[in-house]
Amino acid sequence: MKRAAWTSVALVTLLAGCRGQPSEKSPVHLIEDMDFQPKYQAMEASSFFADGRSMRPLVAGTIAQGMLEEDDAYFRGKNGDSFVSKAPIEVTEGVLHRGQERFDIFCAPCHDRSGSGRGMAVRRGFPPPIDLSSERGLTMPDGEIFQVISNGVRNMPSYRSQIPVDDRWAIVAWVRVLQRSQHGSLEDVPEQHKKSIESESGAK
Repeated sequence: MKRAAWTSVALVTLLAGCRGQPSEKSPVHLIEDMDFQPKYQAMEASSFFADGRSMRPLVAGTIAQGMLEEDDAYFRGKNGDSFVSKAPIEVTEGVLHRGQERFDIFCAPCHDRSGSGRGMAVRRGFPPPIDLSSERGLTMPDGEIFQVISNGVRNMPSYRSQIPVDDRWAIVAWVRVLQRSQHGSLEDVPEQHKKSIESESGAK
């Protein structure tokens, strides 16, 4: 008997918490009822808006929380109106490996893997880009190279959508390695490697 009584109490309690659908004949009840509020479902048409859509486009200039790109040096390669002279990242061995990998994928088809500007696309008739180790390439600030990768220039398209910001800076770092390799001297070589280079040069 006690078990049946407790079961009855539980059922009554559960039923008391349940609400039936409001009657179509009582629109006032529909508006005032917090359990059944009027709303639009996804992709539902709307007679309220002129374009008939209930799903509204974002207001121009809307930025998601945490996505505001405030650091101009990092996101645009600039401090005010001037290009940053050095990449605003820590250049590590890992960054250079990543830069080389991304360069070989996205840049080498035109610039070739050494940066000379005689890549396969150029050999097939595409207008040649500058030699990255030329005087023009050497005098470009890091921020300007970053901007060119981001926005493109002349025949070069923008790679903003294909290459994330970190990878763009990694490519800039690798471009500096290529330039150094074309204009380096024996004095730039670490002591432990000088003898092997000197012996190879003598053999030739």
